Amino acid sequence: QVQLVESGGGSVQAGGSLRLSCRASGYTDGDYCMAWFRQVPGKGREGVAYIDSDGSTTIADSVAGRFTISIALTKKTLYLQMNSLNPEDTAMYYCAADRWRACHMGWVPDNFGSWGQGTRVTVSS
Repeated sequence: QVQLVESGGGSVQAGGSLRLSCRASGYTDGDYCMAWFRQVPGKGREGVAYIDSDGSTTIADSVAGRFTISIALTKKTLYLQMNSLNPEDTAMYYCAADRWRACHMGWVPDNFGSWGQGTRVTVSS
C-alpha cells in the first residue's frame, strides 16, 4: 500500500501560481502511475495530470499549457506546477497512485488504489 501526503495548497489571486507536492512512501518497484485529480463540491473527481514510470505525461485539456506534472524520484515526490490560475481551478486537489496501466485507461478515479487526503486550492478573481 502506498501512502501519499499532499501539501502546497492555499489561496491565490487569478493569474497567480502554486506548486503542489505529494510525498509517496511504501513503493517497492518502478512500475507506477501517479496522478493529480481535483474535485469541487457536488461533482466527481476530475483528472488533471498523469505521469507514468516511463516518464510519459498526460495533461487534461482544461489545464494544458498552464499546469505541469513532474516527479523527483530521489525525493519520492510528485509535483503539480500550476500557473495562470483562474477561479475555475478552485478545488480540492488529490494525489493518486497505482500501477503503470492506470495512466493508460482514461481519467477514471476508480483505477487508482491509493489516495492522499487532499490539499485545497482557492483562486479569487
